[in-house]
Amino acid sequence: MKTERILNYLSELSKNNNREWYHQHKIEFKEANEQFEALLQELILEIGKTDSSILQNEPRDITFKLVRDTRFSHDKSPYNPAFRAHISSKGKLPVPVGYYLMIKPGDQSFLGGGLFADMFKEATSMVRDYISGNPDEWDGIIHDTEFQKYFTVQGTALKNVPKGFSQDHPQARYLKYKSWYLEYCIKDNELLDSEEFVRKAVKIFRTMKPFNDFLNRALVDFEMPSR
Repeated sequence: MKTERILNYLSELSKNNNREWYHQHKIEFKEANEQFEALLQELILEIGKTDSSILQNEPRDITFKLVRDTRFSHDKSPYNPAFRAHISSKGKLPVPVGYYLMIKPGDQSFLGGGLFADMFKEATSMVRDYISGNPDEWDGIIHDTEFQKYFTVQGTALKNVPKGFSQDHPQARYLKYKSWYLEYCIKDNELLDSEEFVRKAVKIFRTMKPFNDFLNRALVDFEMPSR
């Protein structure tokens, strides 16, 4: 895997974020995308050693497009100069939660996990109920020593504990949340040695697995809304 090709292509796209440049450099995109898919395949195989639920994924099916939806954005740049993928038992759907990878030059890459989407009210309610009913398990996961080396739980949140939950609940802070996710930042130079990056990524993803498992138990009956 030549991860440097990924960074070089995305860096150039960031400097030349227009349709003319993009279409003139389709060969470079193809080469960079092939390297990204090779990286994903390696991650799937390695993560799959401890999470077999993700082994059926094909890299091309779990990646996100570079094209941006600019209809409601002040930024009209047509492309997001980042390669992104979500590896879960159901591919790139936000639920079940899984392992998220974004490669974006400028030290903006990260490894992620958990529920990023906060627009699914039913999912939010399910997770709140599960945290409320299993406060000790949640506490044990997020305060595990290895977990705290890498992560702090993030997410959009309300100002107050929502109705139906005690203000004095031991996990009141997290009951305010509408999404619950993790991010571990990756610097550009950490991506240049692809083998070392894979080893580190797999270790970090394995550390977040109990967090993902907890959320997926909460969301076991959730169904994605039909479009």
